[in-house]
Amino acid sequence: MIRNMVFDIGNVLMDFRWKEYMHSLFGENEALIQAINRGIWHNGCWAAMDKGEMDGAATLRSAIASAPQYEKEIRQTIANAAHAFHKNEYAVPWVQELKKLGFHVYYLSNYSAFSIKANPGVLDFIPYMDGGVFSYQVKAVKPEPEIYRCLCEKYGLKPEECLFTDDVPENVKGAQACGFQGIVFESYEKTYPEIMKALLE
Repeated sequence: MIRNMVFDIGNVLMDFRWKEYMHSLFGENEALIQAINRGIWHNGCWAAMDKGEMDGAATLRSAIASAPQYEKEIRQTIANAAHAFHKNEYAVPWVQELKKLGFHVYYLSNYSAFSIKANPGVLDFIPYMDGGVFSYQVKAVKPEPEIYRCLCEKYGLKPEECLFTDDVPENVKGAQACGFQGIVFESYEKTYPEIMKALLE
């Protein structure tokens, strides 16, 4: 029997629209955008920040070191990253609905202290939840088994009583390997009825 609903955050309860954000800064200059993205994403610094191994300042230095010819643009990108985070209006009502139905609701997210500080307003659903784990807090990221265990240990959860959803299939597989039930999140319109059916069966 499922008693606990566990949500990923990025591109589930809120949207991280990085591609749209980059175009808002640099128009259709795809070569520039790709070069900046390589500096920020492909050297692992953002992932290290999610894992709590680097802070925002160290991530900025690492990204610049990877593409020093674009230092100005990288600084601009990271300084204004809040604009890549967007609220989903369905998040709070969905959490409230689940709570009224008697479920405990948690978050489990690869998320950094930098991202929280950049735009805390998109996390307006958290006060309605029973708790959760951010990756940077426990120095582990999905789909590593440790992060799923951390959530269960922190709140005394039984994995088989948890349903987990994430937009990344590998993260759902990681949860399932730890005993969770799992559903890949594709869109609210498609996945909401799938999740509600699984919870209420």
